[in-house]
Amino acid sequence: MSRGTAAPACKRSKARRWRPCTGLRPGGSRDDRPLVAEPASLSAMRLSARVDYALRAVAELASATGGVSTGRGRFVTADQIARAQEIPPKFLESILLQLRRGGVVQAQRGPEGGYWLARPAGEISLAEVIRVIDGPLAHVRGQRPEQLGYHGAARALQDVWIALRASERQILELVTVADVADGALPARVTDLVADPRAWT
Repeated sequence: MSRGTAAPACKRSKARRWRPCTGLRPGGSRDDRPLVAEPASLSAMRLSARVDYALRAVAELASATGGVSTGRGRFVTADQIARAQEIPPKFLESILLQLRRGGVVQAQRGPEGGYWLARPAGEISLAEVIRVIDGPLAHVRGQRPEQLGYHGAARALQDVWIALRASERQILELVTVADVADGALPARVTDLVADPRAWT
């Protein structure tokens, strides 16, 4: 979204899930920042709408199938996922294709077919899903931090960006799809969320 363009109104599904747009923060306070970060020149994380939808899709699969790798016994259709998570169906199809090629989900075609997790939800981290969809977890100006050259007084910035990426990766490797689907996040995550400085 370009600057100066009015942001779309946020929508909530019946399950009160957040859409990647501008609006209210958890707790009801107003915030003009996007709920899913847009790429920025010095942003450590680039969470695209595609990643957001992919994470919702695998969480929905985990919830619908009890969080297990269901093999060929139980399927969830793309339409069911799209309706439950308010994802544009065509967009979801391409995301599910990526997830299948990346070994996160499996699929069976046909009127009786659908999707299921390739492995138990507790074995699939958020980091894995993000890498399958968008690649490495952190970029600076579209490049990995270690690929950038810093000189003189700014030389230490490279280590800062690498450390930042490492800390983010630790959280994303820690949290699994099962944690999200069950709403039972690790204490390390809930402690960070409870910090009043989390949004500053």
